Amino acid sequence: MIIVMRPHASDEEIEAVTALIAAMRLASHVSRGSERTIVGVVGVSEDKETLLAQFAQLDGVESVVPISRSYKLVSREARSERTVVRLKNGAAFGSRELAVCAGPCSVESREQIDATAVAVVRAGANLLRGGAFKPRTSPYAFQGLGEEGLKYLREAADRTGLAVVTEVLDTRDVALVARYADMLQIGARNMQNFGLLREVGAARKPVLLKRGLSATIEEWLMAAEYVYAAGSHDIVLCERGIRSFDPQTRNLLDLAAVPVLLSLTHLPVIVDPSHGTGVRSLVMPMSFAAVAAGADGLLVEVHPNPAAAFSDGPQSLTLQNFSDLMARLAPIADAVGRSLPAPALAA
Repeated sequence: MIIVMRPHASDEEIEAVTALIAAMRLASHVSRGSERTIVGVVGVSEDKETLLAQFAQLDGVESVVPISRSYKLVSREARSERTVVRLKNGAAFGSRELAVCAGPCSVESREQIDATAVAVVRAGANLLRGGAFKPRTSPYAFQGLGEEGLKYLREAADRTGLAVVTEVLDTRDVALVARYADMLQIGARNMQNFGLLREVGAARKPVLLKRGLSATIEEWLMAAEYVYAAGSHDIVLCERGIRSFDPQTRNLLDLAAVPVLLSLTHLPVIVDPSHGTGVRSLVMPMSFAAVAAGADGLLVEVHPNPAAAFSDGPQSLTLQNFSDLMARLAPIADAVGRSLPAPALAA
């Protein structure tokens, strides 16, 4: 259930509510909006009517609402205002301005990531993506540079004013990756790695949560609930395609998931057209479609020389491809009431 406080309820009134929740051996999660604060109550299993009456009579409480969905904290019922996830460099997910994450699948060298960072920031990206730890289907494929790759990412981002989003694969690496990254990515293969979800949530860093390879939307939102309940409320959902029977594309990019999610959750939603299609020529049209469908941003693979990429070369845009994408995307964003980040000249 959720407890909706009256507009501008005092800190003392909110603390009295959370104290009563704790006394009942339940968990509380406080979400502060521009006018109202909402307190989520987690762990309620029975005698809900008595609890509703007890909370309703507390000072500062406007209403108490039972939540029917299994994902309590990330549902639109729990928070009517949409969450905006803001990073230190000014990038925001869920605002009028789109968030654009661009970079290679794998960090391969300092020169490669530097060249990419300069090109994507000049085209208008505001986050640098790249894998330092890579989950590969084959144990013999390139697995990433580890901490060395994280250092290259951080250095390139600091020189260009970009934020860093990169994947963490193991609970043992969360603290390490969090030292270098502005946003922690949970990849598709780890969407239901519940121990990792809890550990990443406890790090209290912004989290990019990708949809699992065959996950339903409810399973995906339940994974987000794990992260939210563990402590991180800055969660962005990323649609990256689900498995299908048709080999023409790497995955089936489920763009219908975007408006569905916007109706079910207050969390921002972005789209990865690179993994979603696996085909370079499809990345641009699917990026257009994603923004038109209401996505809050994009995650795009970009490489200085895709033919020589250690991984995912066929779906990676060249630096010029990415510049063309951003130029052509601007009027589409404007048509749906959104804008693109302003291009910046990298140092």
